[in-house]
Amino acid sequence: MNGHTTNVQRPTLNVQRLTRQAGFAPTWALSVKRWALSVSCLFLLAFLAMPGIVRADTAADEDAKFQKAFDAANDRALAYLAKAQLPNGSWPGDMHENTAIASLAVMAFLARGYTPSLPPYGNVINRGIDFVLNSQNQEGSLTGYGGGQMYSHNISTLLLSEVSGMVDPERQKRVDEGLAKALKITLDAQRVKKSESQTGGWRYAAHSSDSDLSHSGWALMALRSARNNGAPVPREAVDDAMKFILRCGNKDGGFAYQPNGGPNMAMTGVGLLCLELGGRHRDEVATKAAAYITREFKEKWNERFVFYTLYYVAQAMFQFGGEEWEAFAPQFYATVLKLQRPDGSWMAWREQEPTAGPCYCTSMAVLALSVSYRQLPIYQR
Repeated sequence: MNGHTTNVQRPTLNVQRLTRQAGFAPTWALSVKRWALSVSCLFLLAFLAMPGIVRADTAADEDAKFQKAFDAANDRALAYLAKAQLPNGSWPGDMHENTAIASLAVMAFLARGYTPSLPPYGNVINRGIDFVLNSQNQEGSLTGYGGGQMYSHNISTLLLSEVSGMVDPERQKRVDEGLAKALKITLDAQRVKKSESQTGGWRYAAHSSDSDLSHSGWALMALRSARNNGAPVPREAVDDAMKFILRCGNKDGGFAYQPNGGPNMAMTGVGLLCLELGGRHRDEVATKAAAYITREFKEKWNERFVFYTLYYVAQAMFQFGGEEWEAFAPQFYATVLKLQRPDGSWMAWREQEPTAGPCYCTSMAVLALSVSYRQLPIYQR
């Protein structure tokens, strides 16, 4: 057993079922069989020539092509991350010893189907989990020493929730204790008194009196994951977060960093993913957000925070699903795959992502390319 599983499903064309449904499955004399086979072949050729079937077959071919490409890309990336990990379980960069980057890296391995303790990457995963747990202070904050404040705290809270039930009994005890403390900090931060437009969300510090969609997205995912895992997360906390997220929406379908702001691609990905995870699957607001991403992606995928954007639009569009995802996926995969460097890593060139370093960018790229594996519980449809 190597600790690696995948769960990718593709549509297949069942020729026997099609011919049987059409009445071309006679069991008479040999001559009749030959006649039926000829007619069946003619029918199948005509059937495959129909536009809808051609599109389905082409989509399956495209899916298979990209599946092979991003399997290989993810494997190279994880080999890079495993080699780059520092002895204390963190990853290098200008923000080294950052719990958010460590948590994203660990989740990248989990998203590919690797599990704690099992080869080939079980020790890498365990060291990453231990680093996050060792970084928690007595009050329960998971910010650690690498900055990021509530980003680091909520991303690390999400990690602990996702690995709960996967680890050995000793680590599970530490995860249970650490997660309970971390969730209290997240919930208390949401309850800080704020203006009506800012209520329900999160910001950089636990005591902040305003909110933004970026922080709120990670916090909501952490709460949803923990609630799905059986933690006592009040339903009203999720509901209040959803109200804030909806206030960040624009009439054109895009989402803004804060209410009444202008939309951008990254925040629209955050907004759509939160809608999908929050139970508003394919409703009117989600449909408009998916349309915004589809319409604007080609021009705006790299406008700001490239890998943050790619991560969120991939997760959001996959959750939205349907024909929109099928049309979006090839364009998305092609965009991400061409950015990978020969050593298996990805490296950003805009805004603050170069400060976060290639391990952060690589982790985000793997999480974006791994959506169809459906290994992490929070991202399962």
